[in-house]
Amino acid sequence: MSEMTVSTEELKLIVFQLLDKEYAIPVNQVRSIEKLQYITRVPKTPAHVKGVINLRGVVTPIIDLRSKFGLPSTSSSESTRIIIAGHQDKEVGLIVDAANDVLDVSKGSIEPPPEVVGSVEEEYIGGVVKQGRRLLILLHLDKILETL
Repeated sequence: MSEMTVSTEELKLIVFQLLDKEYAIPVNQVRSIEKLQYITRVPKTPAHVKGVINLRGVVTPIIDLRSKFGLPSTSSSESTRIIIAGHQDKEVGLIVDAANDVLDVSKGSIEPPPEVVGSVEEEYIGGVVKQGRRLLILLHLDKILETL
């Protein structure tokens, strides 16, 4: 009997894009994916908090992930999406360049985050998943929500 058991437990991920990188969060943390809509600015909030939207009667704060990770901003396009995600009792909308797809990965294929010193998004990374030629950056949603 081998000492090391490889986890075959599957994890379903929503994959989205920021600039030229693909990120992912577990599908069980995603409530919905919405087209970009009017965002009401809220005074005295951090720069990465774009404001709030009224989504089906629920006022939801919106975070611009590009701004949060120190990436250059861009104007929105047809593919821009707001991923409505939640952790415990907090719900937030994440502005992303595109929501690409849903992937099943085995939990055993998740590697610890690489040592990238000085990367703004470093503290928000939960791990990386290699899928063929793709490299997905798994985000820690709870860490992103802490900054609201």
